[in-house]
Amino acid sequence: MRESNGVHGSTRMADGLALAVLVGSLLLVALYGRVEFQRDQQLRQAHMAEDVTQVLDLLSQRLLAYELSARGGASLFASLERPSAQQWRSYVDGLQVGQGAGAGTLGYAPYLVPESLRELQLEQRAEGKGLFAIEPRGVRAAYGPVLYLEPRTPEHRITLGYDMLSEPVRRAAMERARDEGESRLTGPLRLRRAQDDTPEGALLFTPVYYGGIRPDTVEGRRIALQGWTYVPVRARTFIPQSLAHWPRTLAIRISDVTDDAPRDLYVDSDYAGLVAKGHQAMSATQEVYGRQWHVDFVSLRPGLGLWRMGSATVLVGILAALLLSATVWSLARTRLHAERLAMRMSDSYRRSESRFRSAMAHSPIGKALLDDEDRIVDANPALATIVGRPLESLIGQDMALLFADGRDAVEVEDEEAGAHAREGVYRASRVLRRDDGSRRRVRLFSAPVPGEASEEVVRLLQIDDVTDWYRAEERVRALNRTLEIRVAHRTRQLERANHELEAFSYSVSHDLRAPLRAIDGFSRILADRHGAALDDTGRDYLGRIRAATRRMDALIDALLQMARLSRAELSRQSLDLGAIAEQVVVELQQTETGRDVEVAIGEGLEAHGDPALVANLLQNLIGNAWKFSGGRARARIEIGRARRQDGGEAFFVRDNGVGFSQAYASKLFRPFQRLHRQDEYPGHGIGLASVRRIVERHGGEVWAEAQEGEGACFWFTLPEGEDTSAG
Repeated sequence: MRESNGVHGSTRMADGLALAVLVGSLLLVALYGRVEFQRDQQLRQAHMAEDVTQVLDLLSQRLLAYELSARGGASLFASLERPSAQQWRSYVDGLQVGQGAGAGTLGYAPYLVPESLRELQLEQRAEGKGLFAIEPRGVRAAYGPVLYLEPRTPEHRITLGYDMLSEPVRRAAMERARDEGESRLTGPLRLRRAQDDTPEGALLFTPVYYGGIRPDTVEGRRIALQGWTYVPVRARTFIPQSLAHWPRTLAIRISDVTDDAPRDLYVDSDYAGLVAKGHQAMSATQEVYGRQWHVDFVSLRPGLGLWRMGSATVLVGILAALLLSATVWSLARTRLHAERLAMRMSDSYRRSESRFRSAMAHSPIGKALLDDEDRIVDANPALATIVGRPLESLIGQDMALLFADGRDAVEVEDEEAGAHAREGVYRASRVLRRDDGSRRRVRLFSAPVPGEASEEVVRLLQIDDVTDWYRAEERVRALNRTLEIRVAHRTRQLERANHELEAFSYSVSHDLRAPLRAIDGFSRILADRHGAALDDTGRDYLGRIRAATRRMDALIDALLQMARLSRAELSRQSLDLGAIAEQVVVELQQTETGRDVEVAIGEGLEAHGDPALVANLLQNLIGNAWKFSGGRARARIEIGRARRQDGGEAFFVRDNGVGFSQAYASKLFRPFQRLHRQDEYPGHGIGLASVRRIVERHGGEVWAEAQEGEGACFWFTLPEGEDTSAG
């Protein structure tokens, strides 16, 4: 009876222990399944994050291609003050707009004030294009009409003449591009050809400055602004084209959240349905040319439940739990269990070996298993391809015989280092000799194979063919050497051209002065000897001829002076601009003793520059102020220094003379550009061009501010440089 109770107690204990093990195992299986589910969710989240990053990168690359197209159009204005419509069309055709990743449309809008608008309309009428009408009509302080838009289509023709500065969204982007000197994007808006108010895209504006040079200051950029090139970004075509080669796994919605009221720019047709079904979602905000785009993503793949995610894992866990409980319940390891365990281990070993064989067979890198004498025990097809021999012939081959130098696969010059390499990981670059006589550059990776000392395989050798990479690197070096030779050749050509230009300047000066002297001499002889035979009109004509020859001679001197300014070597020194200005004023007062001009020169006008060039600069600026204030009863000239809005300082020369229209400020510094008649204010039109050349040689900038009838102010900077006066 007691024995029966003991048996039943042991059975109950075994049953209870087996049940406890079963319950514990099932709990562990459930916990493991949940962990697997969370891990898979994290993995899906990581994959979705990679897709999101790829989509954002593709959109950024497409926008960058649009910007490059706009900057390509802006570069045309660096060589032409304002290209014609035919030149713009030819240039845009050369950029292949609408092909590849670039923009499909490229336009240009000049920056115009009422005076320059009238000039443009007169030019258009003179060229036979009729009146250039502005839409919407009305008088405004500034205009930004569409002047060029290519390719020329019926939709684009109706856009020509539209004043984009009249529309707030476009104007905001255009003003930011102008002040910042960078490409800027508008908010969502209705393009001109749309029939409703639904936003269908945006416009990317790139500023164009006179001469193609971007000034360093906001004030300078506003003065130098010539117009804008722009590219329409149509969302319905921009998004699909950007993602054309991307395997679509996400639906997207793009919203512009820069302003207080966000607006959708693009929404996939299936986006709302996927969100309603609870698909995995993610969001990102990105700065795009001055705008904030909020992009919502939703996965096209449906989410998986806990049971679907971990069903296989849970089933395997339950079986393992049942097996473990049965093992505990039986309280003994039988031979059958051992055999089953041995069979499972054998299957696992065979699967591992099968995976290893499959990896070797499909690897693009050559692999070989070596014995302790560096003979090939096994190899993969990639190695046979690299060596150029059948795979069967490699088995048993001494690896050292495949290399051009005949060394062992892991042999190095240092014997001790070679022994260390045989015991551990070894990398090297070698030359492999093929059966056809050709040689290939390869990189080796050798690693020991763990196992018993008596086993046949002791080392794994990987061989990667890098011959093409080395050849490409050599071609790059050769191209670099060729480029250096070309640069040196072009430098010599430039130096030779400069010498020829200098000789040409003096030759032209001599050749031009010779006939001038002849004209002046014969005119003087004609007046002296035959003046009595001429009437008053004839003698007046002779006087005009001699005056014209003297003006031509002075103009030649001015041109030579400008040429010398470009070639003269700078000798920077510490200068007192106040003392130089006083000397210039004294000389002007001596030439015109009858004028009463109030001159105010500020204190502490220290600067660094070439004494002769800076003196020439002040002579031209103060001389201009003296000349154009001649009609004032109380003429005043002020020379000083003031702080700019960006924190820097600039020198100025201000007068209360006749002034000029600010719309023509950019033309003042060009040779022979005059805003007044010769009989009113004589001159050659070279002085301000010389001023600009001197300032630019010192690394500074110069600009003008004026109003008609209220005087003018010329600003310039002289950045500090190395003092070259010592020694």
